[in-house]
Amino acid sequence: MNNTNKKQPRGYFVVLVLVFSAVFFTLISALSGYIFVEKRAQLAKENREKAIHIAEAGLEYYRWFLAHNPGDVTNGTGQPGPYEQTVSDPEGAVLGTYSLDVQGDVFCGDISRITIASTGWTAADPRFKRTLSAAYLQPSVAEFSHIVEANVWAGADRVINGPYHSNNGVRMDATHNATVSSGVQDWLCTISFGCDPDSTQDGVFGSGGPQNLWKFPVPPVDFNGITVDLNTIKNHAQSSGLYFPPTGKSGYRVTFNADGSADIREVVGAIEIWGYSTDGGWAKERTVMSSVSSAANYVIPPDCPLIFLEDDVWIEGVVAGKALIAAADLSGSSIDRSVILNDNITYAGTGNDGLTVIGEQDVLVGLQVPDIMNIFGVFIAQKGKFGRNHYCTYDCSTTKGNQGLPGSLDEYVTRSTLNTTGTVVSKGRVGTKWTSGGAFVSGFDQRNDSFDRSLAENPPPFTPVTSDDYIFRSWQEVD
Repeated sequence: MNNTNKKQPRGYFVVLVLVFSAVFFTLISALSGYIFVEKRAQLAKENREKAIHIAEAGLEYYRWFLAHNPGDVTNGTGQPGPYEQTVSDPEGAVLGTYSLDVQGDVFCGDISRITIASTGWTAADPRFKRTLSAAYLQPSVAEFSHIVEANVWAGADRVINGPYHSNNGVRMDATHNATVSSGVQDWLCTISFGCDPDSTQDGVFGSGGPQNLWKFPVPPVDFNGITVDLNTIKNHAQSSGLYFPPTGKSGYRVTFNADGSADIREVVGAIEIWGYSTDGGWAKERTVMSSVSSAANYVIPPDCPLIFLEDDVWIEGVVAGKALIAAADLSGSSIDRSVILNDNITYAGTGNDGLTVIGEQDVLVGLQVPDIMNIFGVFIAQKGKFGRNHYCTYDCSTTKGNQGLPGSLDEYVTRSTLNTTGTVVSKGRVGTKWTSGGAFVSGFDQRNDSFDRSLAENPPPFTPVTSDDYIFRSWQEVD
């Protein structure tokens, strides 16, 4: 009995050792498993990060390739993709591979925008693939809310969203949310811009803001460089788009339809009225239609959505898809043609809508327009101005030297609001509101301007560019 009792503690000790050993080995196994899982997760994360850098290398490679081979979307093979290429470290060891899918947007036989999708993966673990997509194009005027060659005054009643630039002086009393830039260090502000007496001002000055976004002087935009080659557009329109010769009358009325077509009529007659502009003073104009012919419906070719008219043009309607419309007389006439914005110009909402409007001379907001007017697009006045002339009611005709409107048009002299979504490019001074002695007398009382980011990333074909260099836009990862 005594000997048995003396051996029992040893048995307990063995049991305890076995228990604690089991617990210890369980903990060690769990810890080892955790470390192993963490290591695998870390390696997976590392390979995923490397995959995105390899995909980025693919985009950079194709940017280099396009700089040496403009417009080539086949990687020099003449064959459709995808195109795979390995990436190596400085010692020559293969780090991974990228695969390129390259697509070009072709309009009228010319590539206007190239989309590159680059998928990368590592040699260590090809399971983890990541894809980057980017559009490669020349920056266009659609990057701006306004580009103006002349001195300009943005009033306190305006709200401007998007970059605003003038090659000359800017008086900025408006509220804005992006850069306001001038191509000059200073300029002479005259009474026409609210300075009395005349005074020398900074390139950008005024009561608007935020003023930390004002920049001057900056390199001017080459206005001659952004001039569209109208002959090229005309030739493409004649061969693949829509072309209309001079009418011998007052011009054309173009109504865009949400189904991708346009109703086009000849303007048989237009009323002669008095209008005032800063550069031309009081002059007679024919911007109010009196009679038009019956409409002919035309489908706008989606592969070459150009409309070229060798006459003055009134436009309005709902634009579906991409389109460019130009009014210019290249038939040998000395007359520079203009565009009159006759009513609302909106988009159908297809997700790919965009309009560029080019007037060889002016792009004018007409007299008979809605009280609240909405216009979408890029509006380019090549040699003249974008704006709305000053009009005077019938009652003021005696004080203005018989320059008033017919009484039936008096209600249109003042309008409430002009909402512009897109871009205004104007050789001359822009103006859509007129005051006298501080009182609003003609035009639009409130103006709201917003640039259209979707047009900056994917403008209609032949929209003028601001640089010969190609850039990446819409750089994003694709799930």
